[in-house]
Amino acid sequence: MSLERPIAPDPYDLLPPVPSFELTSEDVQDGQPMDAVFAHDSVGGDNVSPQLAWSGFPSETRSFVVTCFDPDAPTGSGFWHWVLVDLPTSVTQLPRGAGSDASGGAFSVRNDYGDRAYGGAAPPPGDRPHRYVFAVHALDVDELAVTPEASPAYVGFNLAFHTLARATLRPTYQVKD
Repeated sequence: MSLERPIAPDPYDLLPPVPSFELTSEDVQDGQPMDAVFAHDSVGGDNVSPQLAWSGFPSETRSFVVTCFDPDAPTGSGFWHWVLVDLPTSVTQLPRGAGSDASGGAFSVRNDYGDRAYGGAAPPPGDRPHRYVFAVHALDVDELAVTPEASPAYVGFNLAFHTLARATLRPTYQVKD
């Protein structure tokens, strides 16, 4: 009898499709392991958010939301590592370490660590590599009409009604036994 968990679906495969645009990073690459600097301090990392930059989003974009989600967390509902809401369209990149700061009126809601900031990767030791889905959502509203007390799920629910396009990167991280 195998005790291996099935691979969770990509969260955006379960939502209505939207156009995509480009998301790049000097720090993380799609499908490639992240450096420990971007891991949570609970697993020996530095808990630093990676640099992100995006372009090619729809001209009618009025704001952005940046998220990081681990669909492979053994919770039944994944794990939210970062939810940065209401970035103005003048912000099209975040430098390394921006996960604890907000720009231009943006704010973070609590991640699943309980912090209003980026929380790095921390999969269970020995588990297979986890995917960390960094997404930039281009929205049709200036503000998403949520507060810093909103849950990541509530932000996600509201994103479903206002996302014009989405850009993603899916680096991985694994803690060895």
